[in-house]
Amino acid sequence: MDLHARYPALSDLRQRAKQRLPKFVWDYLDSATGGAATKRLNRAALDRIGFMPSILHGEFVPDLSTELFGHRFPLPFGIAPVGMSGLIWPDAEAHLARTAARVGLPYSLSTVASQNPEDLSPHLGENAWFQLYPPRDPEIRTDMLNRARGAGFKGLILTVDVPVASRRERLTRSGLTNPPRLTPRLMAQVARRPAWAMGMARRGMPNMRMLDKYKDTTAKGLSSTAHVGYLLRTSPDWDYVKWLRDAWDGPFLIKGVLRPDDATQLEQIGADAIWVSNHAGRQFDAAPATIDMLPGIRAATGLPVIFDSGIENGIDILRALALGADFVMLGQAFHLALAALGPKGIDHLIDILAKDLTANMGQLGARTLRDLPPTLPLNAFPAFPNGKKSPPEG
Repeated sequence: MDLHARYPALSDLRQRAKQRLPKFVWDYLDSATGGAATKRLNRAALDRIGFMPSILHGEFVPDLSTELFGHRFPLPFGIAPVGMSGLIWPDAEAHLARTAARVGLPYSLSTVASQNPEDLSPHLGENAWFQLYPPRDPEIRTDMLNRARGAGFKGLILTVDVPVASRRERLTRSGLTNPPRLTPRLMAQVARRPAWAMGMARRGMPNMRMLDKYKDTTAKGLSSTAHVGYLLRTSPDWDYVKWLRDAWDGPFLIKGVLRPDDATQLEQIGADAIWVSNHAGRQFDAAPATIDMLPGIRAATGLPVIFDSGIENGIDILRALALGADFVMLGQAFHLALAALGPKGIDHLIDILAKDLTANMGQLGARTLRDLPPTLPLNAFPAFPNGKKSPPEG
């Protein structure tokens, strides 16, 4: 089957994924917090950004490669961390890690994934990053770093935009708990999704395996959408960041930055990259669109800038790169692809994005990613000589 004929865009994979996932799993993957205003704002803000096409550049094949942390990547994007990936599709973390290693892209594992670092060690490439939700206990903190390092993770991501648990009202309505418990209501949904159900039957329902070692208390008193990780983690401060910088000897990325002055201070205390993100609207529903904050952060730091939140296609990636990002990460998109088509969906999404980048760079006359032109607001393209936004008559 020609996948490009049937699933030419992420929107097609999204529709297919929704058909294959139980409703409570779909709600987990698709939801934001509150009324999802920030999630919608991310999309609207990206759609406001345009480019002026350029003509008569002759034939060329765009170079999609880019450099980050001294490594040349074949494409300017990678796989962002997603908690409980294995709930979305059985063995998701291993499928994603293997594909990233084979293709040469970064793969990120969450502290609250359904597989632990040791599980993934055989599947990791040289650009695997571990995302840390900050433990309060320094002994647990040290042990987690040692486990990640020992498994082969080279980069450390500290997520700083989750100081407290978000409410995720849509998840509460869905009936999903942490860890997942299959109530009769949820079992009825599972029964209608046989591919997902058979995969889960083989592997068992997922849990946050990395945290099993540290379960010395119960989750009593937590909300239904919170989990045992909240009993371990703290809300980090600047001293916490300094401690991690001293404790980790590889690339150190700070994820969840929206303020330029924070980016400047993080550079001063030794961060290696600033990750601009509003958690795709899953934590706070009154945040600005991530793309709107990107230029100010780019101006505030000389560090590499990584971008996420709302990316759905190649033109979105080019928008972020043109506005100052050095690299783009996608989390939900890769899980939609996996849920839609299984492991082959991961390669298909990578191919979709690469083809979209190539086509749009051809329209812009950009032979490399460094040749991208300035962006323009789509409602503010230059007027024609008659002072109007349409050509003169005749």
